[in-house]
Amino acid sequence: MGARLAGFDVKIAIDFDKDLQSSYSLNFPTTDAKLKDIGQITLEDWQDWLGDKRPDGIIGGPPCQGYSRIGKRDKDDPRNELVGHFFRHVELLRPKFFIMENVEGLLDEGTVDGVMTSLQSIAEHYTVLDPLIINAADYGAPTDRKRVVIIGYDASRMEPISHADILGKQLKHKVTVKEAIGDLPEPLPDSAKIRDYCYAELKEQNQFKVSKYAKGLRKHPPKGFGNEAAIKKLKDGYVSGFHITDHTPSVAARYVATPPGKVDKISKSARLEWRGQCKTLRAGTGADKGSFQAVRPLHPEVGRVITVREAARLQGFPDWFLFHPTKWHSFRMIGNSVSPKMSKALLEAVKSKMNLKLAA
Repeated sequence: MGARLAGFDVKIAIDFDKDLQSSYSLNFPTTDAKLKDIGQITLEDWQDWLGDKRPDGIIGGPPCQGYSRIGKRDKDDPRNELVGHFFRHVELLRPKFFIMENVEGLLDEGTVDGVMTSLQSIAEHYTVLDPLIINAADYGAPTDRKRVVIIGYDASRMEPISHADILGKQLKHKVTVKEAIGDLPEPLPDSAKIRDYCYAELKEQNQFKVSKYAKGLRKHPPKGFGNEAAIKKLKDGYVSGFHITDHTPSVAARYVATPPGKVDKISKSARLEWRGQCKTLRAGTGADKGSFQAVRPLHPEVGRVITVREAARLQGFPDWFLFHPTKWHSFRMIGNSVSPKMSKALLEAVKSKMNLKLAA
């Protein structure tokens, strides 16, 4: 999303999880979405897909569960090897630049050595910036979500990139939860078991104070983005992602009694504050890892967890974006994602270094 919004033409998108990849082509119909394991992809595969062309950039976020400070931090988790495969593909394709995103735990003792070893494979051809920790909240998303980014570029084909270029994209204003979701309707009753995109009607802007942030996410997508049916719905005033999560009366009462900014002791769900920001949204696991649902934040005012669309707004996704017909996989998509607000800023900073003519 960030790359497209920054002006890049994304040719190929790769993911191994069919559920997480399921909505990609709906939102980006001009991109070739591959259901593949990057550990198994070879140079011959790239040649079949790209011919004799090379991409300007490679961007990615190898699975982070093995590095997460929240999880088990299993150094033998096979998904950890995908960081090495990311750099293997950089070496195979030799793009002008690459950006890799991951959790802060990537830089912890016991894991950072493996990353540095992987970087050695491409060190001869790229200038690699020191890993940089950035927060989506500094780039216009209403979520306190810190991530590590590693950026490398070919100095023979691009102008120099520095940390200052990335940090210079930060914004002074911090978007609040109220600005992000205050205009959204309540979830639809009796929709807990419905397997569709669950559209609800947005409040009219002239009847309700809608923030600048929300107005931006309500806009129709640029040409080449989005699903035709979802765009038509948006034009008619309807947005997806409003499945209800049924709570018993006692649980709903407990959630209402939880003060904003505090955590419910039983569910461990944090209550959002209207004037604050959301903590990092977590993804949960797929069927291969036990199908665990992530703990979801509580609405700042109502006794319930947030909806899929509220989570999407908090992460920075526009209203035309479709996730999955189920809450479970939708929250997995959002929790695994990079905020489009942050990724757009990153890719804009990098793209500006491609448009300048190199000195002779």
